[in-house]
Amino acid sequence: MKSTNFFIASALWFAASVYGHGYMTIPKSRSRLGSEAGIDTCPECAILEPVQSWPDLTAAPVGRSGPCGYNARVSVDYNNPATNWGNTPVVTYTAGSTVSVEWCVDHNGDHGGMFSYRICQDQDIVNKLMTPGYLPTDAEKQAAEDCFQAGTLDCTDVDGQTCEFSGDCSPGQPCYRNDWFTCKPFSDTKCQGVDNSALGSCYTSIAGGYTVTKKVKIPNYTSDHTILSLRWNSFQTGQIYLSCADIAITGGTGSSTTALPPSSTTSFPSSSTSTATSSAPSSSSTAPACSIPGNVAVTFNELVTTVFGDTIKLVGSIPQLGSWNTGSALPLSASAYTSSNPLWSITMSLPVGASFEYKFLKVSSSGAVTWESDPNRSYTVPSSCAASVAASSTWR
Repeated sequence: MKSTNFFIASALWFAASVYGHGYMTIPKSRSRLGSEAGIDTCPECAILEPVQSWPDLTAAPVGRSGPCGYNARVSVDYNNPATNWGNTPVVTYTAGSTVSVEWCVDHNGDHGGMFSYRICQDQDIVNKLMTPGYLPTDAEKQAAEDCFQAGTLDCTDVDGQTCEFSGDCSPGQPCYRNDWFTCKPFSDTKCQGVDNSALGSCYTSIAGGYTVTKKVKIPNYTSDHTILSLRWNSFQTGQIYLSCADIAITGGTGSSTTALPPSSTTSFPSSSTSTATSSAPSSSSTAPACSIPGNVAVTFNELVTTVFGDTIKLVGSIPQLGSWNTGSALPLSASAYTSSNPLWSITMSLPVGASFEYKFLKVSSSGAVTWESDPNRSYTVPSSCAASVAASSTWR
């Protein structure tokens, strides 16, 4: 009888292990790039288990998972660069700007819980995760994780963002904190309830995924190449998911940039349809009265009336907007949506001078995609002293 109970318990644990999955999608994480390259057949499967994931969110050591994740199913360690990831930033943000970030939870692996985005500002530590051919030791991975935990991008840093306490945590428990983001109560809609997005709004290899979108404020820090890390602690199971994306931050005054590993690059992803530049044009005759940023926080506002379950997305002609691939379209936030002002918006960092076309999409709860009518919208990121600009429009 004892052996039977052990077998049942083991089977239940295996089932939980199989169906617990999530990874960062915006900005493109190393896991997502591994999947797009055909190297990682299950980008949502970088699992740290079995660990104590609840109620103390930071107690469990990360071991070989590190802040970027280790996928045992395909034997891929994302804590060091490979051909398809880790060698150059996928996006450049402006220090102090507010940006949208997103991760994807698998339909059959939504165990609820809490999650956080983090940036470690110790460049020497981060460089160990960006040196080609070098695999950090477990001790170095833990030191990096400690640094990322110290660099948590608090939910409360974003003006107007709702920062709740988890419905699965009680006052006095370590998880009773609103600097991290929380999913809905486990008895409710769990993590898929954050966006109320349609099944298939993001890719998972098992049962299709749901997007989980929030906003974070980029710290006052400059780096030609650093890392944004996601940590999701499950409530139902003893599992933690870690993934990371390579980013750059410009315009900061709080820290200086440390030299990168020799083979690293600092260029922004380019496109044949973009005229983006990495810095503002210079003039030999007249110095500008202000410092023109190399990148600008561009907010796209779209007024469109939707029904429950709809998602509005942005897609365009440059890589930062998905290169017209609807699967890479960026979800807008409805945090300011009201019946009298049906506003959807997204803020992203784009290079000064970048010129592109774009459109908005409406994705219904069934997954059906509706494009707004022609013609394509067009935009050129202005070269001015402004660190942030807006492009506002109404659905057509």
